[in-house]
Order: sequence, then C-alpha cells, then structure tokens
Amino acid sequence: MEQKINSLKEKFDDELQKIENLAELENMRVAYLGKKGSITDLLKGMKDLSNDERKSFGAKVNELKSSVAEKIGEKTQELKAKEIEKEINTMPEFDISMPPSIDRGSYHPITLVQRQCERIFKSMGFTVEDYSEVVTDYECFESLNIPKHHPARDMQDTYYLENGQLLKTQTSAAQNAIYKKYRDALVNDGVPIKAIFPGRCFRNEATDACHENTFFQMEGVMVDKNISISNLIYFMKTMLSEVFQKDIKVRLRPGFFPFVEPGFELDINCLICGGEGCSSCKHSGWLELCPCGMIHPEVLKAGGIDPDEYTGFAFGLGLTRLVMMKYGIKDIRDLNSGNLKSLSQFTDDE
Repeated sequence: MEQKINSLKEKFDDELQKIENLAELENMRVAYLGKKGSITDLLKGMKDLSNDERKSFGAKVNELKSSVAEKIGEKTQELKAKEIEKEINTMPEFDISMPPSIDRGSYHPITLVQRQCERIFKSMGFTVEDYSEVVTDYECFESLNIPKHHPARDMQDTYYLENGQLLKTQTSAAQNAIYKKYRDALVNDGVPIKAIFPGRCFRNEATDACHENTFFQMEGVMVDKNISISNLIYFMKTMLSEVFQKDIKVRLRPGFFPFVEPGFELDINCLICGGEGCSSCKHSGWLELCPCGMIHPEVLKAGGIDPDEYTGFAFGLGLTRLVMMKYGIKDIRDLNSGNLKSLSQFTDDE
C-alpha cells in the first residue's frame, strides 16, 4: 500500500511540471483531490488492512493529500503571476499626447437615484449623513439589539477583517452614531432627529437576478415625541411618488428586524413585469424594497435617548432595487458589471 502512495506522489509531481495554465491545473486538482480522485481511491483499500496498518496508512494518505493541496496552491499563484505578467507585456502602447475623446462620461444609475432621493428627503427636512463602510461589530449588530450568537446574524453573513472589524451589512450600522450626534439638540432644544445616510453594503451570499454581495441602501431615521407608523408611511409614499412621478402600489406586511418593533416589509409592485411575475421579483409580482418599523426601545437607549419620552421610525431603502424599478433593469448584477455600454445610457433627469 505504501508503494501505491509513493507511486502516486511521483506521478503527481511529474504531471504538475507539465501544467501550463489554470484550466489544466483545475482538472488536475479534481483528478487527485476530488470525491472520485486518485487520493480518495487510496482509502478504499483500507478495509483489507489491520487496525494498526489502517492508522499508519491513513496518516500517510492525509500527508500526501496535504502535500498535493499545498503544491497545487503554489502552482496556482505561479500561473496567476505569469498571466498578469503576460497581460502587462502585451498591453498596447498609446500616445499620451493625443487629445482626449470628446465623449463625456455619465453618472452611474445608482448615483442618479441616490441624489434624487437625497433631494427629496432634504426638501422634507432631513439631513444627509455619510458613514464608513468598515465598522465594528458593536455598530453593525450589538447597538442594533443583535447580540452575539443572535440568529438574525445568520441572514447577514459578511466579510470580517483581521482586526475584528467588518464590512457593514446594512446602513443601519450608522444609527447609533447618528443618535449620539443629534441627541443633545433633540433633548435640549426639541429639534427632531431627521437623517438619511446612504451607503454601500456587503454580504457573503449567493447572487441571482435580485441579490448581490455588494449593494447600496439608504437608511433613514426620525426621532421625536409622538412619532407613529403613520409618519413612516407618509414619508415613504411621498418619496416613492416623487421618484417615479406617479402613484406607486405598495404593501406593508409584518417583518422581523431586531432593531425595530413592530417591524414591517414595505414591498413595491414590480414595475418591470407590472405585477405579473418575473425573475426580478421571483415571479411574485412584488419586490421587497424597504424593511422598516418603529425603532426598538433598546436601540434608542444605546443611542442615549429615553424611549419612554421619545419614539421614532427607521427604514432601510434598497437603492439598488429602486434603481432596477425606475430604469427597468431586470438583473441586479448588471449594475456592478462595469459594462459601459449598458451604464452610459442613463442621464440625470434634471
């Protein structure tokens, strides 16, 4: 059996030296490390060995497996480096003294819709805030009533950095900082907190026609005395009617979000298919646009605001999906594609 291991190792080393591109290397990886690969086949012969022989043989097979995986990894980096070098060496030369093209660039459709929403909310007395894309666990989760090991975190798997920080999964990560920034004006001067904070968000999830791992949201909050759900509905209806320049059919259904109570899902009738059902709306006729609700008392407390005296609403407007509805874009992945032919067709409405 040990002879088989040595023979397979020699065969692998010989074949690895002949690999010239990443496609060949991937085929080789599957051939050796896949479920039906050569190394896996070695383990099938263990049934005929004694217990002591199995232990020794298994250890050697695992050692071979680790060695093969390591060498394939090194070869991968080597081939990638060669491809980059080849691309650099074959780049066409260009004359920097040539005058620039008269064609002008255009704003990305998400930028256009974001600016439009900002103008609308500014006209209703909201301030526009900016916030970092890299945040702490406290900002993104704990300050929003999502403690460690809370099941709600499973729906927001994200990208973590070595220093413990993370790429924010939602613009709600700015809520705590906004409350602390404006609470003195609220408490001492009676000035309501009215703010929106657009931004890019990240989640480690599978992509499809209506889901991306990188997308844009616009968070909005309003805190004052006697704020109710009616205020939330008014501002959202006003915003949507301004964006689409017509009355939009929406529905409000119960939804769970730890940082609001009660929580709702505000859905918009799919404007791509007219509510008949398509891939963008998962054939339901409706597209989830805006998780929202009344701010949870614990979230207000974390921001230094007395929930017995003040109430408020919060919403997380999906800017990327709003863009899809406004411009009739059927696949969300087009927005991150960098396809200038597709993106350059959009112009500012004003």
